[in-house]
Formats: sequence, C-alpha cells, structure tokens
Amino acid sequence: MAKALVGFLFSALTLGAMTLDEAYAALRAKNYQEAIRGFEQAAKLDPGHASIRKDLAYTLLKIGETEAARDQFAEAMALDPADDQVALEYAFLCYETKQQAAARRIFDRLRKSGNSTAAQAFENVDRPLREGIVRWKQALELSPDNFSAHEELAKLAEQRDDPDLAAEQYQAAWKLRPARRDLLVDLGRVWLEQGQTTSSKIEDAHAALLAASRASEPRIAEQARELLPPRYPYVYEFENALVLDPSNDALRRELAYLHLAMGDNSIAEKQLQALPPAPQAVPPAQENKLPQNTSNDNKLLGEQSLDKGYLGDALRYLHAAQENDPMDFEVMLKLGWAYNILKDDRDAVRWFSLARYSPDAKTASEASKAYGNLNPSLRLLRTTVWAFPTISTRWRDTFVYAQAKTELRVAFPIHPYLSVRFIGDARGAVRLGANISPQNLSERSVIVGAGLASTPWRGLMAWFEAGEALRYQIPHGESGTALPDYRGGISYAHALRGPRRLFAETNDDGVFISRFGNDSLLYSQNRTGRTFGENVQVYWNWNATVDATGEYWANTAETGPGVRFRLNPLQFTVNFLRGAYLVNQYNPYRPNFNDVRIGVWYAFTH
Repeated sequence: MAKALVGFLFSALTLGAMTLDEAYAALRAKNYQEAIRGFEQAAKLDPGHASIRKDLAYTLLKIGETEAARDQFAEAMALDPADDQVALEYAFLCYETKQQAAARRIFDRLRKSGNSTAAQAFENVDRPLREGIVRWKQALELSPDNFSAHEELAKLAEQRDDPDLAAEQYQAAWKLRPARRDLLVDLGRVWLEQGQTTSSKIEDAHAALLAASRASEPRIAEQARELLPPRYPYVYEFENALVLDPSNDALRRELAYLHLAMGDNSIAEKQLQALPPAPQAVPPAQENKLPQNTSNDNKLLGEQSLDKGYLGDALRYLHAAQENDPMDFEVMLKLGWAYNILKDDRDAVRWFSLARYSPDAKTASEASKAYGNLNPSLRLLRTTVWAFPTISTRWRDTFVYAQAKTELRVAFPIHPYLSVRFIGDARGAVRLGANISPQNLSERSVIVGAGLASTPWRGLMAWFEAGEALRYQIPHGESGTALPDYRGGISYAHALRGPRRLFAETNDDGVFISRFGNDSLLYSQNRTGRTFGENVQVYWNWNATVDATGEYWANTAETGPGVRFRLNPLQFTVNFLRGAYLVNQYNPYRPNFNDVRIGVWYAFTH
C-alpha cells in the first residue's frame, strides 16, 4: 500500500512538472491561452506551490484578465505570506479593480515593515480618501439631507476601512431614497464586515440583503443573492427585511406565500391585505412616450455587469448598446473583453478588431494589443519567422540561422507546413591546415521545403521535411547549385522552476540530414541558474553533441557560464565556454577549445 501511494505521489508530481513545462513553453511562445491552461492544471496537481499561482497571475495580466490575475495573486499570498512582492502586486490589482479597502489594508501592512513603494502607494490611496471624507462631512453640515453627500461619504468611508461611518451614511442615504435598493446591497456588505466583530450585525446584513435580493432589477437582486447564505431565508429574516424595507411588495408577497405553505392562513392574509391594490392597466398613448437614452443606459449597465462579473447580463446590455450606437468603439472593446473572459476568443477577436479603429488613442491601443495577442492562435494559417545571428570567437566568424514557416493549423495531431531556411556565415571557405582544402563553416544555403510536424506533447515534438537546398556558395571541389535536402528529427524541451527563482532547463534535438552523408546528430543544451527581475537570467551551460558517423566537429562537450537578457523584442545570450572534442581523428585543431558565443534571438508569429 505504501509503495502504491509513493508511486501515485511520484506520478502526480511528474505530471505536474510536465504540465508546468508545457505552460512555460507556451508562455515563451506567447501562446498565452495555452500557458494559462497549463498553469491552471499544474495548480490543481500541486495546489500548495505559490510560484505557479504567481506565474499564472502574470500570464493572465498579459491578456487583460485583471480580476482573475488579482484572485491568483491572492491565492499565492495565502500560500506564501512572506512574499512581499506578491502582496504588493495583489494590492495594486485590488486598487485597479476598485477594491480600494483591501488595497489600502495591504499597503498599510507592507509600509509598516519598511516597504517604501507600499508607503507611497498607501499615501496615494489614503490621502484622497481622507480629504474627500472631510469635504463631504462639511457638505453635510451645511445640508444634512444632501443625498449625494451621504452616498459619497459612505463609499469613501468603506474604501478607507471605516465600516461604522460607511454603514451610518449608507443607512442615511437609503432613508432619503428608499427606491434605491442597490444601497441595501452596500449596506448589507458593510454590516457583514461589522459582523466579524459584532455578531448582531449579521442579522441586520441578512435583512438588507434579503430585501435587495427581491428587487425588481436583476443585477441588484443577483448581487444581493451572492452575499446571502445559500439556504432559504427563515420567517423572522423576512420580517426583519420588511421592517427595513416595508414598501417591498415582492418580499411581502413571498412571506405571505411562505405562511400559506406553513398553514398560517391568518398571518398570510394579513400580509396579502397589506399589499397595495393592483393598478388598472392603461395603454400609454404613443404620442405621450418620451424619448429614452437607451444606448447610454445599456452601456452603463453593461459596464457595471462586466465589472461585477455578470457576463451574461454584460453581453445582453452591451449588445443592446451597440445596436443603438453602432459606432461606439468603447462598447466594441468591452464586448471583446466579455467574450475573452468567456473563452470565446473568435468573437473576442472580431470585436477587438473593430475597436482598433477607434478615434480614441487609448481605446485603439488597448484593442490592438488584445487583438495581437489573440489573433495568431486562431488563424488557419500561422506564419512564424525567427532569426538567430551568432558571433563565435572559436571560429572567428558570424553565423546566421533563420527560418520562415507557414503552418496549416488543423484539429489533428500532425499538421503540414512550408518552410524557407537560411543557414550561412560571414567568412566563407577557410583553410583548416596546410594540406587541407578550404572548407565552409556552414551550409551557406537557402533551403526550401515542405514538411509535417506533430503538435507538441509534454515538450516533445517530431518533424520531417523534404526540399531543395539552393547553395549561394559552392564548396571547393563540388558542383551543383541545387541539391535535394531531406531532414527531420525529434525535439524535446523541459524546464523546472525552483525556489528563489532558481531554474533548470534542457533543449534536446535529434536531427537527420541527408546532405551530410545521411548523418544523424544528437545535441543537448542544458542550463541551470537563477532569474533576476523579469528579463535577466544567469546560468551555467552543460552542452554535448554527438553524431552517427564520428565527425570530429560533431562530437564535442562544453561547459561554462552564461547570461541571457531581453530587450524587447530581442533576446541576447552571451556564453563563455570551455570545450573538448570527443573525436580527434582527422581533427586539425587542439583537443580543447575556448569560445565566447554571442547570440541575438528575434521571432514573431503572424
């Protein structure tokens, strides 16, 4: 039994690591949706790993899912309370998503431990709240029945973590305008917070929320239901709610039916008699109808529903607003985000594409960024272009490797593609020894081909292509500009992330190339190191290359330090390597070598 349990745990950990590798690979390829799915799966397999939640949160931010990112930072903060950076990210996102009270609370805690960024952020949050509270209190001294002053003062007090003042002002605002049942939701929320220290406030909160949950406006009713216990309310809770909101006919009618179901007919009759008589239905004259600004109303309701996470309501209101004003680009952008949150990326891309043409620069920029992130993953044809120029002191040469590949993305594990590769160098043919003919250090060719590739599975991918190599420099003693070229292989990539931003990764490739005498090469590049910030990695290289025919240049081992850093859109690598030839027959060089290798990586997908 113990062995089986150990085996199960080992397999679960292995699966989690592989899922995590796929997520990081997708993240490097800017396939954010796949990365998010990988991180979510890894978090399920290893729920106690705070770094997974943190990386998931940063990835969600890349596609604009701010609230989801905030929630993941909250999970990471709960798992690792000592990580002040996570707490700081969470606080900033709380503030951005209008949870000012939570943001202020976290900033306050962090500033007390000496965090200067948190101290400045706390002051930026707290100062306008302090000043606003003073200003609205002065307004109420001049006009005690000023509804707007009561409501604004309540909101500021709630954001400043003063539930007593907030409850007092929400209640005052509600008494002035009892038809505003959204104030009951606010009042219930604040009373629930007070209930953490004063238990009697829980009943008051349930009364306010129960009354609001029977409001005629669906959005308000849904907000209230989310804060109520999942059970059906008790009779005394209905009665408390009616004391607070005696004009709530839906609430009173439901209480009457509840009494009827319980057999209390006389009490039910009293409640029904307290209801106002139903008004006579009088069809309004068409000429008396006033024009309504339905577009702005629907837009406001759609934005509020989207902010609260009521996506169905948000889509309904936003579509109605768009029909009334087809040129409202802000509504188009909101529709894009709503569909994106619902994982309907095809509709999201369509709305983001329309919103890109907004005359407002901010709206157009946000839509263009979202469109650029989502669109490549949905296209039937996807083109990837990459280039990797490298300087090598060992060969005293500059090499260039590049490829443009267009793939047909089909719902099948294997997909076809067309490819154009460029492989060349700056020196051309060099003489390696007194009695050795000059030789090229690279293929110096443009290779046009068609091939098949598998969809990556846990970091593993297979491919094969057939084409024609067009040589722009023919080696000494050879002839023919165009040569058949067949190549294929298996690639594997795997990465592990450890504590304190440590990492280990491997990239392994087995390649068959017909033009090298049908030779097969296996090369493995491995790095272990640490990440600093978001764009710098320092590591140690462990590389090896072997081949099937025993060529001296294809059998080496090398090691040494390196650094990798990103200056968008370029990634730079600098490696200081000490190597040895594993095969020295026909080797015109010494058995060991030093190499400073500097590379620049650039890639994009369209």
